[in-house]
Amino acid sequence: MNQYYTTIIAFFGGICLAVQSAYSAQLGTLVKKPILASISTYSSGAIFAIVFVLLFSKDNISIHTAKQVPCYLWFVGGLFSVTGITLYYFAIPKIGIAKMMALGLCGQLIFSIIAGHFGWLNLPVEPITTKRLTGMAAMILGILLITSK
Repeated sequence: MNQYYTTIIAFFGGICLAVQSAYSAQLGTLVKKPILASISTYSSGAIFAIVFVLLFSKDNISIHTAKQVPCYLWFVGGLFSVTGITLYYFAIPKIGIAKMMALGLCGQLIFSIIAGHFGWLNLPVEPITTKRLTGMAAMILGILLITSK
């Protein structure tokens, strides 16, 4: 897949997450428990994921391959995901979706630059460059503009 289509897919993925966060934050506000919105999101997400696998997956994972994966990798993503998403659902009604998305993306960007620089979490090493620091500074400036009154 070429870079153009991958960029469009990534952009659309961001839109989907913003829409999903807005709806789930509404649910969390109405039931007065953001964690229940997370349960709803992940339960329905699991159902949709199963349907997508059944519809679009060409081959299945073998038991042998599944056993070779360290057991924590089957769960740690879910832990961080449900924690992060629940924090989104908690904050969106209080600060608004634009601020939450901007701050959330800023946290992702800063962590990913640092983690990539050091190769944390088995990531490929991507040194911090002046170009990356300039981009991060521009992002932070944008977030300050978005979040200020």
